[in-house]
Amino acid sequence: MSLKRRDELIRDLCAIRQIADVDGAVNSGLLEIDSFEVAIDYFDDDPKAIYANFQLGIVTAGRTLRIFRLLLEANLAVYAQDQAQLGLEVDTGGIVLISRIALDDEIDGKWLVDLIDHYLEHGRYWRDNMFQARDDMFENIASGEYVWIRA
Repeated sequence: MSLKRRDELIRDLCAIRQIADVDGAVNSGLLEIDSFEVAIDYFDDDPKAIYANFQLGIVTAGRTLRIFRLLLEANLAVYAQDQAQLGLEVDTGGIVLISRIALDDEIDGKWLVDLIDHYLEHGRYWRDNMFQARDDMFENIASGEYVWIRA
């Protein structure tokens, strides 16, 4: 597989999602979809895959440690099976979801759009229930009862 394949998938994605700046998306690998920044990367070290990186938002001050614990739990319970991981960017305090997408003949623009939509739904859940929740709501979610995990 190659960078050319990544570019073809981005072009297909732009056509399906009706994103106007196709050349900009292909050149940078960056897209804004439903208020989330999505980067689609290719690395020569892993020629049989592309990577989708989702910027999910910034953690409210005072919640970073508990959010990090919840991210680790979600990685074990939800994302490990998808070759995806949630992480915390130390420099910005932003939450990022990274997904490795193994390229095979079944992967096309429609498939990529569906995957991105799936992870954006996860992003909305994290943003709405973890990052922007009122303190009392957050306390219930972060209590350790594990009812917050939703696949």
